[in-house]
Amino acid sequence: MSDVVFRRKDLLDLQSLSSAEIRSILELATSLKQVSARAIKKVPTLKGRTVINLFCEPSTRTRASFELAEKRLSADAINIQASSSSTQKGETLLDTAKNLMALQPDIIVIRHSASGAAHLVAEVVPASVINAGDGCHEHPTQGLLDLFTIQEQKGSIAGVRVAIVGDIMHSRVARSNIYALTKLGARVTVCGPATMLPVGIETLGVAATTDLREAVEGADVVMALRLQLERQKTLIFPSLREYAAQYGLNRQSIRWMKSDVVIMHPGPINRGVEVSSEIADGPQSVILDQVTNGLAVRMAVLYLLGNRS
Repeated sequence: MSDVVFRRKDLLDLQSLSSAEIRSILELATSLKQVSARAIKKVPTLKGRTVINLFCEPSTRTRASFELAEKRLSADAINIQASSSSTQKGETLLDTAKNLMALQPDIIVIRHSASGAAHLVAEVVPASVINAGDGCHEHPTQGLLDLFTIQEQKGSIAGVRVAIVGDIMHSRVARSNIYALTKLGARVTVCGPATMLPVGIETLGVAATTDLREAVEGADVVMALRLQLERQKTLIFPSLREYAAQYGLNRQSIRWMKSDVVIMHPGPINRGVEVSSEIADGPQSVILDQVTNGLAVRMAVLYLLGNRS
């Protein structure tokens, strides 16, 4: 592996990373993915390091992936859910972070419903902080695993045409992907109902359309996003059935796509809404590959932050 250029204390977003830093993480993830293919799936890289996983929002893939990545690297992992933490007694996030820091962890992984929560914690603790998703802001490790998957499937990211379909307005996954994909030379189009497309999204270097066929024709990768119903004060589309008919990836819309298109989804999938079961489980789908690659990417991020000088 070439010299690593990532020298940051924290991983809070992809917007602030350089293309070289992103490539460095992806390159390390490629090497670390081999660990999971061994008979003994463990290396002593982070032996003696302590990682606290503070999850203040529900999570299956991200939380399990981080916990397993920590164990594969031999770190000591402590898992805290909001439902069992002192935040339920009125303790503030900063007080929680300071009290956890008194236990002298090396890394804190945080998932929170408030945008900017990870940045706030990173400012007050000396431990490295990893943003595992904050509100509608970013989900950097999801963006990295998506890039890793695209690179694995298409050989490179530069020049690849990517269509991101769905609730762009409320999606932290969309933001992380847009920032990173455009930096690495991908051509990105976002698509969804007008009520789910942020005004001025084109300033981020992407094309925008409300026409699904226009978005997916000629795309090398089509990424469907979960409808963020928990972040919508009111349903901003007439019905889920109508959304599925106009923006769902299904037997009809797959006919508009290239034969070698790659179908992605960050999960959890609302089957029959964003993606039909026959597409989610079909030959073009790499949704489970994304989950597998998430482990390698999170191992890479933990490795870099756990071994910073």
